[in-house]
Amino acid sequence: MTGPSLVERLGYGSGERLLIVNCDDLGSSEAANRATAEAFAFGIATSATLMVPCPWALDGLERCAGADIGVHLTLTAEYPGYRWRSLTGAASLHDDQGYMPTTAEAVWAQARLEDVAAECRAQIDQALAWGVDVTHLDAHMGTMQIDPRYFALFVELAADYDLPMRMFGVGAERQLGFPGRAQASAAGRLYPDHFVSLWGLPAREVFADSLARLRPGVTEIYLHPVEDGPELRGYDRTHAEIRIKDRACLLDPTLKAQVEVAGARLISFRPLRDLQRQAA
Repeated sequence: MTGPSLVERLGYGSGERLLIVNCDDLGSSEAANRATAEAFAFGIATSATLMVPCPWALDGLERCAGADIGVHLTLTAEYPGYRWRSLTGAASLHDDQGYMPTTAEAVWAQARLEDVAAECRAQIDQALAWGVDVTHLDAHMGTMQIDPRYFALFVELAADYDLPMRMFGVGAERQLGFPGRAQASAAGRLYPDHFVSLWGLPAREVFADSLARLRPGVTEIYLHPVEDGPELRGYDRTHAEIRIKDRACLLDPTLKAQVEVAGARLISFRPLRDLQRQAA
């Protein structure tokens, strides 16, 4: 016998389709902040995650005041001419130029896990000190989710701060080769049932297809909306078009109707967090 499903525990029928639409990289730039604020105002975005070490983090919080925001644990700074440093200043968290490394692989190769833990805690604590009612944890560039050592720390942080977490899907778990979902569940962590990444894909088409195929349960879809212009074109010379198309997708005037036709209910991570804390 299995217990009630997540949607049933949240107070819905077993066949309900609940959808979290998360905007990653809040705080990474003013252009990202403007686009995320637009997506919230339009009514499709339900959640965002803040890159605390970035210089535009406070601007992002001001523009998205009142929105449900989690912490986008950040250990990388991937743009060649636009970099940031850790909050804690640990040497193992920086490259030869004195900034966070450009890739997750570089983090895994050189960072001391105790320094990673201290930095992640500092980022969460700073968000809380800024007054963010943190709703969940996820991770920039998947750094905390793909390596088993880092994933174990990810679960530990979620438990210590009593927060739900972003979770890879069942198919991705098979590819990664370790039972992350079971580890999170054993620690009493809640996470969406399903996960959809639009990164590098035609955002509008894949979003529409995901809605048409939406399964019962809680699904997270995440995008990286950024406003087009000199700022974006100056710092992201590789993936600017992806971010522009993600913004266009979230502001598509037909999207609300598509969500309604799919029978989806828009929620944020907050109900998961509140349920988790009530259970505790």
